[in-house]
Amino acid sequence: MNQGLRWRFSVMMFLEYMIWGAWFPDFSVYMKKIGFSDPQSGFIYSLLPIGCMVAPFIGGQLADRYFASEKLIGVLHLLGGGFLFAAAGMTSYDQLWPVMLAWALVYAPTLALTNSLCFHHMPEAEKEFGLVRVWGTIGWIIVGWLLAKVVRGALAGTMNSLGGFDGLWMAGVFSILLGVFSFFLPHTPAQKKGENPWAFLEALKMLRDPQFAIFITIAFVVATELMFYFVLTAPFLEASGITPGQTPKWMTIAQIAEIGTMLALPWMLTHWGVRKTMVIGILAWPVRYAIFAIGNPLWLVIAALSLHGLCYVCFFTVAYIYVNQVAEADIKASAQGLITFVTLGVGLFIGSNFAGYISNLFTETAASGGPVVNYTKVFLVPLVLTVICAVIFTFAFRDRAVKQAQVEPAG
Repeated sequence: MNQGLRWRFSVMMFLEYMIWGAWFPDFSVYMKKIGFSDPQSGFIYSLLPIGCMVAPFIGGQLADRYFASEKLIGVLHLLGGGFLFAAAGMTSYDQLWPVMLAWALVYAPTLALTNSLCFHHMPEAEKEFGLVRVWGTIGWIIVGWLLAKVVRGALAGTMNSLGGFDGLWMAGVFSILLGVFSFFLPHTPAQKKGENPWAFLEALKMLRDPQFAIFITIAFVVATELMFYFVLTAPFLEASGITPGQTPKWMTIAQIAEIGTMLALPWMLTHWGVRKTMVIGILAWPVRYAIFAIGNPLWLVIAALSLHGLCYVCFFTVAYIYVNQVAEADIKASAQGLITFVTLGVGLFIGSNFAGYISNLFTETAASGGPVVNYTKVFLVPLVLTVICAVIFTFAFRDRAVKQAQVEPAG
């Protein structure tokens, strides 16, 4: 892959994850401040997973059979920017959730399409994808610092100083930018080679392989526990002593560690293979949640955020590479839609509601009479579940050699 393509793909990933990272880390804190209940906040967070359950198959079908991927990505992000601007100033739950659902339905397909577009132009995805995908992590970090240091720091602002939630306003700007930029990405036409016109049905047939079915099952369960991090870490950190409004800055520690892990990913895959790399990723989850359950000292809790690099990269990023390896050439976008559906769709949807339920279940009455969440009990739940996943995956999944699909030369 030449440097020109790598630069364009890196900018694409940079903006793709700035959109998500602008609002996701501490929107739950903002919703609590404007009067939303924990179940309502959990449902808002579940809307993107709903989008990931519905839209990636449609997006994959369109990209595999009908439209050029880069144009489809551009149109979806331009629509998404409009929805984010509309949602930014809303304070009513009944008004907010339909608009956020509309955004989720147009953003969700782009998570799979950006991956499949990269893989289409990468002859050696195992060595090259991590070096491109790392820019998505860098984008997530930079937008967190922009919020904490510039919008809320240097400008002496608060979460709603822009006339609504600042994270959503910023996400809308980046969505429009990526929408325009996408039309300058390399042309990636639909394959149109499969006998079956319904590419997503061919992708579903991959579940007939027992090893792939085991992989998908564990990926689903692990994804449900990811939402304990995304939904509950910000309020947990504030309860532990972090200054309110500054959690995005501290949570970028996780993404900084993710950068290092992403850069090391080619070496890990070469020396350890898919199975061992993913096992290491799964094992990092219970370690992090054990430290969260203990809850002190604060420096150890903050240090545990760095385990997110191993948690996310070694499992989920490797999962995208593994799916690209085993999928036939004419269903690769739909295969990426399948893993997106299972993890970022069903997994995060159930996980977000489950995390909200567990948080509400272990909310107790403080001595002052107000509610307080018992985070020790809360984080013991994902700790136990991820330990079970690690044991099953270690002994049941086998990283056997796969047939490498032919990759057409980049145009």
